[in-house]
Amino acid sequence: MAYVQAWGATALAETSGRREGWRWRVFTTGAFIGLIWGAVYVVIPTLSSIFLTSTVQLLPIPFIDFTVKIKSILPASVLGFGTDLVHFLIGFVLPFWVVVGTFISSLIANFVANPLLYKHGILHTWKPGMTTIPTSISNSFDFWISFGIGTALVVALIGFGVAGRAILRARGGPKLLRPPPGRGDVPIPTVLLIWAASTLCFVVLVHILVPEFPWWITALFGFLYTPLGSYVGARMVGLTGTPYGASIPYLKEAVFYLSGYKGAAIWFAPIPIFDHSGQVSVFKQLELTKTTFGSLVKLTVLTLLVMLVCSFIFYSVIWKLGPIPSAAYPYAHRMWPFHATMEAMWVKSTLPGGKALIKGIIKFPYILAGFGFGSVAYLLLSLLGAPTLIVYGFIMGFNTWPHYAIPQFLGALLGRGYLRRRFGGERWSAYAPILLAGYSCGMGLIGMASISLALISKAVSQVVF
Repeated sequence: MAYVQAWGATALAETSGRREGWRWRVFTTGAFIGLIWGAVYVVIPTLSSIFLTSTVQLLPIPFIDFTVKIKSILPASVLGFGTDLVHFLIGFVLPFWVVVGTFISSLIANFVANPLLYKHGILHTWKPGMTTIPTSISNSFDFWISFGIGTALVVALIGFGVAGRAILRARGGPKLLRPPPGRGDVPIPTVLLIWAASTLCFVVLVHILVPEFPWWITALFGFLYTPLGSYVGARMVGLTGTPYGASIPYLKEAVFYLSGYKGAAIWFAPIPIFDHSGQVSVFKQLELTKTTFGSLVKLTVLTLLVMLVCSFIFYSVIWKLGPIPSAAYPYAHRMWPFHATMEAMWVKSTLPGGKALIKGIIKFPYILAGFGFGSVAYLLLSLLGAPTLIVYGFIMGFNTWPHYAIPQFLGALLGRGYLRRRFGGERWSAYAPILLAGYSCGMGLIGMASISLALISKAVSQVVF
């Protein structure tokens, strides 16, 4: 995905040079698509909430839900279709076999596994009439959280193994201490010193905020797990295009639960568990756009100063547009209950009565089943000579709703089956990320324009004479 932002920036840079090449044409095509789709998807709901008594949605946000309609055919299954065109366009950009693996396992989990699990009494919380959100919550509590821990452990072991082999095969390690000139690299000793100082500040801050929590656990997260996981994740990005598999699933939650800490404050403390592997994509963008690292530092400092002031202003103004969640914010109105419930489950684990809750949700036999299934699936696909990326996609798909897996798969099929042959493989590979960047820009522009009108309307008070 680094190429999306990098080539998008390159397309915009062409206009500053008073020349419009093929990048700019592709970018504007994507932006036009984003403007048209955004007018239907964003503008109508936003403006209707201002001028009408209720919000009008031509397309349900964020997805069309068919879960209730299939209750008698596929009990405990979820089915829907994401209405944001970005999911379709992402299928153009993501590695094809990742999308295929995700699509296959998502359908298997929802249309084969869930009905069978319900029939055998494992998904016992689900009731007919539940929509996607309550169905997903009940299924997660009954089975899929535990099963997902097992499969995620398999992916983590695979990821660490792949990265470890790459590290052992790597040569020229000392060259890392002498970066090539002209990139504006900060000296490595300086970088390490800044990182150590910032991590130490996090450790001290957490200890001040939550003195009951063992400080050495925070230090281990910051000084050991974060650099190790980030390095492995960066290797995984280079090898597979995704950092998936570079983290131990639910590590933070398990440590909090087993630490003996009682209370809820630690769940909201700034624990220094960071995955910096995504920065390799940023550095790749800088290289592709021939931007120095020093410029990124200056931009980050400027952005931070602006955000510290403006964010509070915009948050307060946006909050006044309507209660959150409410129909004025369709995405939050639909998705907030899901995310809040899942987070509240873990927060409850360190409160009185939390152990009984966790023991009822985290079931060791299901974790073993997930680990065994993931291991067998990996070995089987490897023996069949399947691409490595399909393995990661297949295991990731168990936690992916069909709402998003289906449009991504359709986009991948269109891109690989027609557009790649229409434009040529190399040319289409260059077109796809720029098209997605243009769409995101167009959608963002028209979305911000509609929100600006909403803010202005709320700022104007009407006086009746």
